[in-house]
Amino acid sequence: GYLRVFEVIYSQILSVCCVNFITYLQLCLIGRWRLGEHLTPMLAMTGIDLVIVVIWVVGMRYVYTRLYPPRQMLMIYGGRNPGDLRNKFETREDKYAIKEMASLSLGLDVIKEKINGYKAVVIGDIPSHERNLLLKYCFEKDIRCYSIPKLSDIMLRNADDIHLFDTTLLLSRNLRLTEQLFFKRIVDIIFSLAGLVIASPFMILIALAIKLYDGGPVFYKQPRLTKDKQIFMILKFRSMKMDSEVKGAQLAKKEDDRITPVGKLIRRIHFDELPQIFNILKGDMSLVGPRPERPEIAALYSERIPEFDYRLKVKAGLTGYAQVYGKYNTTPYDKLKLDLTYIETYSLKLDLKLLMLTFKILFQKENTEGVEAWQKTAGQEKNEEND
Repeated sequence: GYLRVFEVIYSQILSVCCVNFITYLQLCLIGRWRLGEHLTPMLAMTGIDLVIVVIWVVGMRYVYTRLYPPRQMLMIYGGRNPGDLRNKFETREDKYAIKEMASLSLGLDVIKEKINGYKAVVIGDIPSHERNLLLKYCFEKDIRCYSIPKLSDIMLRNADDIHLFDTTLLLSRNLRLTEQLFFKRIVDIIFSLAGLVIASPFMILIALAIKLYDGGPVFYKQPRLTKDKQIFMILKFRSMKMDSEVKGAQLAKKEDDRITPVGKLIRRIHFDELPQIFNILKGDMSLVGPRPERPEIAALYSERIPEFDYRLKVKAGLTGYAQVYGKYNTTPYDKLKLDLTYIETYSLKLDLKLLMLTFKILFQKENTEGVEAWQKTAGQEKNEEND
């Protein structure tokens, strides 16, 4: 129910195509067919499958929304502006309806009275002590509670239960990837080589389009951070004008006039990132990992969020948890939470899942939108402090 219609359809289409492809290979072996022989019936069946999938998903979502109308909720917030969080909930009006906002400054007694009038509560980014009291109150009253996790919550999420005596212990091993690194590297090489073969025609066309547009360089090199603060030169297709950073490093903004027409297209479908396959083969990056940040921007983030360097426990990645579940303009603190979730719950299975989900974001415009005009970058905030 919490998934978007597009996400469910995408998942089902991916499943149908994989199953039918494997089925066709089995039939080729059993019937001793050549690859491509008797392909038309299989393609026709796949087409019918996909039509049924779309009709079924849309129909069942209609039934679901009638059985489970949007949940009426109270949002509790602290010192931070709750507008951004509320806007996120409002993008899913089919699931959630924020009917009232309550500031923590009202006092816990007043807030508890308000909670009694709802069957669900959203607890924003408030101090841990008050949050814990409200969580316990919702537990006592059997009220559903949505809570924004702290960094420490994410660290404990994958902890082991230890029962040495009559007091439960939570063991956070806090280990870096060890034996998994070998298998992760093998996956990087195999998928990168396959991706290079598939992407080569597109890369040639993109290179020609960039060169023909303004005659400038096709590729763009830039220092980025990877594991243990090591700096490497990331390789991308140039999507901006040649003088785009004469005023220094800055994140791309929404409707940024520095982006060329060719750049808008390749950024929208993330094809500007394709040359990073060479970074992966070289070993500077991994297929899956935290987004590689520029050293100067990461330094500014770290001044405000000292834990931001926790992301550098693993290699930077072409795709990752924050890239799939976040957006280009997701706040640094939220990116840190997403990347820390990946590090704390790492497995090869998770890597494969994120690789599959990466295809989904190619069709989602919000994942490539730049920073809004009202959003301040780390550099802007730093300049304001200096002024």
